[in-house]
Amino acid sequence: MGKNKKYNRNTLKVNKGVEQPSAVNPKMNEHLGKFKKKKINVSDYFAGILSGDRSMLSRAITLIESTLPEDRESSKHLVRHCLPYSGKSVRIGITGVPGVGKSTFIEALGLDYIREGKKVAVLAIDPSSRRSKGSILGDKTRMEHLSTLTNAFIRPSANAGTLGGVARETHESIILCEAAGFDTIFVETVGVGQSETTVAHMVDFFLLLMLAGGGDELQGIKRGIMEMADLIVINKADGDNINKTQLAKREYENALHIFPSLKNGWHPKVLTASTVEHTGLDKIKKEIDSFLHLTKSNGYFEKTRQRQDILLFEENIRNALVDRFFQNNKMKQMFESYRKKIALKQVSSYEAANELLEFYFNKIT
Repeated sequence: MGKNKKYNRNTLKVNKGVEQPSAVNPKMNEHLGKFKKKKINVSDYFAGILSGDRSMLSRAITLIESTLPEDRESSKHLVRHCLPYSGKSVRIGITGVPGVGKSTFIEALGLDYIREGKKVAVLAIDPSSRRSKGSILGDKTRMEHLSTLTNAFIRPSANAGTLGGVARETHESIILCEAAGFDTIFVETVGVGQSETTVAHMVDFFLLLMLAGGGDELQGIKRGIMEMADLIVINKADGDNINKTQLAKREYENALHIFPSLKNGWHPKVLTASTVEHTGLDKIKKEIDSFLHLTKSNGYFEKTRQRQDILLFEENIRNALVDRFFQNNKMKQMFESYRKKIALKQVSSYEAANELLEFYFNKIT
């Protein structure tokens, strides 16, 4: 080959002039074109959500979860459109240790609400890896009966190890679900880490699901989580486990007595339930209704929602500052430089952080 000719290593290249065979099915491309998703604008999303289109609602939540700048901009406008149609639901947070039966419990409770004529949405925050960002997202499979009903919507979302993202995305997903007409919204947490606190600050009623028979009933449960709970439910109170759940119930009731009274006037209780035998669910719904009646009558319901909005507002500012700091090219270079200095013990972590922040706010912003 000559020096000016480039050697093409692609053995699949088709030489010019070679006649290509016709497709086995000439209409295949036309048929496949029907399944290609067209670009949806904010007005299309908004119209679909207001009409109760669950498919459009799901795609809108995907838009909210996107990290692409153009999607972030579109989701901002979409949420703003939906805001006037939101706020009319009951937001219920459900948390508990892995294996406690959160998904089965939510499905049983959700089916009861649907029988009463409610529209139920479930936003399930699934575990995901900080390394691979992978997650299980299996709640839609586990809630096989609830997921088939037209008055139900189930959306699992990966937390990707970022609580700030969980707060914004879940809160905005709640707004979209409310605009779509869902009046009862469950937010299920992963049951580990600090996501319980994040979810507790965006729901009206926070339910802690527990198991009996695990040795010390209070071991491994943080006091902070118990203080946030408006109701504690000992799950799987059936068969040979009934006596154990009653014992656990008394121990949790004794533990609640040492906590200070809630400012809203509510006194958290401990109940038992079984999704297998479908027992205890009516009492749980009555407790939720009693809580809502009390907090709405004494003004704490609206005060709590306003306080939650302010907390989210502050959290979003913090997250935005962190994002802009680490996305700035100059700060990236300086950050790497300081990392090397810290490793060589030329500067302390505290001093390096202060110097970087001082440079950022004085020179960059």
